[in-house]
Amino acid sequence: MSSPRFRFSSSALDPNSLRLELADTSCGGYVTFEGWVRNHNEGREVRHLEYEAFAELAEREGERIIAEACKEFGVDNARCVHRVGDLTLGDLAVWVGVSARHRDEAFKACRYIIDEVKHRVPIWKKENYVDGDSGWVNCERCATTPACEHGQANEYNYSHADAHIHTHPHREPVLPSLVPDYSRQMNLREVGAAGQARLRVSRVAVVGVGGLGVPVLQYLSGAGIGRLTLIDGDRLDPSNLHRQTWYALADCGAAKAELAAARVRALNPDVDVRAHVRRLDVANSVPLLAHHDLIIDCTDNFTTKFLINDVAHSLGIPAVFASIHQYEGQLQVVDPRRRSACLRCLWPDATRDGLIGNCSEAGVLGPVPGVLGSLQALEVLKILLDLPGRLGDELLIVDLIGLNTTRVRARRNAACGVRCEPSTRGLQYSPDERRHAATATPLELEFDDLRLAIDQGYILIDIREPKEIENSPLTVVTLTVPMGEVLARRNLPSAGRYLLICTRGTRSLSATRSLRDRGLTNVFSLKGGALSLHERQGRT
Repeated sequence: MSSPRFRFSSSALDPNSLRLELADTSCGGYVTFEGWVRNHNEGREVRHLEYEAFAELAEREGERIIAEACKEFGVDNARCVHRVGDLTLGDLAVWVGVSARHRDEAFKACRYIIDEVKHRVPIWKKENYVDGDSGWVNCERCATTPACEHGQANEYNYSHADAHIHTHPHREPVLPSLVPDYSRQMNLREVGAAGQARLRVSRVAVVGVGGLGVPVLQYLSGAGIGRLTLIDGDRLDPSNLHRQTWYALADCGAAKAELAAARVRALNPDVDVRAHVRRLDVANSVPLLAHHDLIIDCTDNFTTKFLINDVAHSLGIPAVFASIHQYEGQLQVVDPRRRSACLRCLWPDATRDGLIGNCSEAGVLGPVPGVLGSLQALEVLKILLDLPGRLGDELLIVDLIGLNTTRVRARRNAACGVRCEPSTRGLQYSPDERRHAATATPLELEFDDLRLAIDQGYILIDIREPKEIENSPLTVVTLTVPMGEVLARRNLPSAGRYLLICTRGTRSLSATRSLRDRGLTNVFSLKGGALSLHERQGRT
């Protein structure tokens, strides 16, 4: 009786005897991978390593992976053996071997087995360091571990300690299905097998994987979307976690796009997820968003929202927008195929970033973006499945304090012109926008002492709220003008050069841009605001 193609071993592995299991004179290609225990990890000295596995489920899933590799790449045979128990330095921890008629198929099948075992087989490890141990580590910790964390490979770089997906076996693990099961949604008459097949071939781009993006990705990956493209240039911060609950405290400092991609793969290996650790901008927006069926805006700034609006119309694909402010959220679908109103129909002059506080400035309770992100995911599924009840030319406003919803009619604005028309000619920007992007006049000025600004002829205007001024007063005399009055150009001297001051420099920069756009050229923002000024003065 031949040995299983995937199995565990509590004793040392012998590569020579394992190789004999694959011996076949009809095969010309033979590829192996070996992962060994090394003497360090993340800058700490390792003494030994322990592995445990939920054998019944792990062996069944491992056999399924081997079968998939043989079928997908046309190889004749494959084996994978993984050690369990206590391993010493230099021990062989995992061995993968493939024999095939040709070497190309053997290489591909070996890599496939390595990656799929990493993401799908329930295995745990414990690092035993000179100064303590790591505890039992599962997928949520391992998914972001650098490649080849403990192993050295004779063909590929691969960490045999990566991406295992369950809790410790002695702690009553809650084990997910090893094969994605969409039966509950397929039982809906409006979905069925045809609808599921439609989701399977859908390609969706998600811009922003924070408070809105997390619930969007959870539900769309669970639903079986074929491809999810994630675009986010930020790294996880501890202040994110109360609303971005897919991540862990140990993940802080890592790129959110990569963290989210790992979570998607752990939840549903069927999904083809692609992470881009970068911010969306005019230069990269079309290459990143083209060839998708739908775009989801999960950002917290107006610049990106209006860029996505323009790209969606340029490419002729729908976009689902959401935004939140404290306890309220807004949801809108822009679909150029249905000639719907775009963002610029409602707001011809795009709101400048910083005029309305984002989560870090205005505050937010975690469930608020959770609710709006869930509504976005629902709206996306309605569009992809062609379900009834989807948003049309309207803006849905959700008040989560009073649990009220309001629908505001969003009509097309004839003055919006070509922006509302699907176009394959690329993004189109007005001459004013081009001039603003190309201007060489600085928007921000930096002073270590505001008396220098006064000596240079600047009129200082403090746009902070009274409480902010009380908490952090300035040492020079300024005009105190609320931000709204500054933007309305009330209570401003008729002539002069203005230096706007806020707490961190964000609102003053936004107000400066807004006033510049309306022809007031001699207005500037204090870089970093009052806080940065106080910090610099404290160092001198």
